[in-house]
Amino acid sequence: MKFKSEFSQVYMARCLNNITANKNKSAASQIQHVVCAYHRCRMRWCPTSVLHLLRSLRLRSCTRRGRNKLPPWIKEMWSYMKLLVQSLYFNSLTDSDVVFDSIFEPVFWTVDYVTRWFGLVFVCLVVILTSSILGIAYLVLLPLILNTYSPPWIAWHICYGHWNLIMIVFHYYKAAKTSPGWPPTEKNETPFVSVCKKCIIAKPARAHHCGICNRCILKMDHHCPWLNNCVGHFNHRYFFSFCLFMTLGCVYCSISGRNLFLDAYNALERFKHLDMEKPGVQVTGMGLLIGLLPPGQTTYQTPAPSYTFKDKMIHKSIIYMWVLTSTVGLALGALTIWHAVLISRGETSIERHINSKETKRMAKWGKVYRNPFNYGKMNNWKIFFGVEKKSHWVTRVLLPSGHTPHGDGLTWDTFPVKKDLIPV
Repeated sequence: MKFKSEFSQVYMARCLNNITANKNKSAASQIQHVVCAYHRCRMRWCPTSVLHLLRSLRLRSCTRRGRNKLPPWIKEMWSYMKLLVQSLYFNSLTDSDVVFDSIFEPVFWTVDYVTRWFGLVFVCLVVILTSSILGIAYLVLLPLILNTYSPPWIAWHICYGHWNLIMIVFHYYKAAKTSPGWPPTEKNETPFVSVCKKCIIAKPARAHHCGICNRCILKMDHHCPWLNNCVGHFNHRYFFSFCLFMTLGCVYCSISGRNLFLDAYNALERFKHLDMEKPGVQVTGMGLLIGLLPPGQTTYQTPAPSYTFKDKMIHKSIIYMWVLTSTVGLALGALTIWHAVLISRGETSIERHINSKETKRMAKWGKVYRNPFNYGKMNNWKIFFGVEKKSHWVTRVLLPSGHTPHGDGLTWDTFPVKKDLIPV
């Protein structure tokens, strides 16, 4: 109550000062205003019991909050989800791509994490499958070819098969071990088109960030789990050559082994029918009286099968080889054709999506979009393979070659020209 009286005295003093300041108004009206204000103040002031009630309610709510504390990992998950939701309306530049990336960010992170750790598994799988085909070719098919084929056909199969094998092994090793190329991290005068929002470094033209490698890649095409490496400027040729020669090898095995596959399949079906026959037939009743069996024998033994376990495994291995090479040949052949189309257009897999969007955007304005890195089909292939003279089609395309690609991957000639960039 002391606080209340002090408050009223201060308020009365302020009102008296206002009375002396306002000389135009009458004293009676000023005093009446002061009295009314004092009563309003007393009516507004909360009683002590109400204050105690509010304090008790506040203390109870605080104790309940202390009891219901969430675990830290739930708080972190909730804050992360709030951040994702807030990123959907971060600024006016938000579009469908930003919303899609924000919603599926956990999925992308999971895929990148799994792919990064299972890269070695995929590489080992490629080595094991290829080695199994080589084992069947040397242990099963080669003796069969030497015994049944004519000398010209034997020479053809041995020469082509080993040339194809060398090309596959060389390009796979180079594609997996060669660095795709990275932008410089130090400050330099190299022109760039943007700044990577994840690496926070200058990003040259045609460079993109790889979430699996966790860095920017020059002229990035994609991250290949079968190589456990990114496909970029310095190993793109090795990747395409590996796909090409692996497809040719699978097609070669599938076509040349078709008759062997049919013979092996029919032989296994015949073996299956022989296995269904019982090893012995019980002889009872009149059979024993008329002397069908020697004395003391009650079953009739069928003859031994006309095949061995080795024969059965040989036929199964031939079927396994034909099915695997035919399947891989179809799948990898489609991928090789797709990349050949992209190379003819002078673009990568990522640039394919970017160029299609730009084409649609420019079409709305009545304009035609032209890929600035398309120099014509023939020039694109020359630049891709590094062909500078006619002999390079043999020494750099049909034979193993470790030459570096055209350019450094940092700067590009960005305008199409009609003349040959590399005259041949």
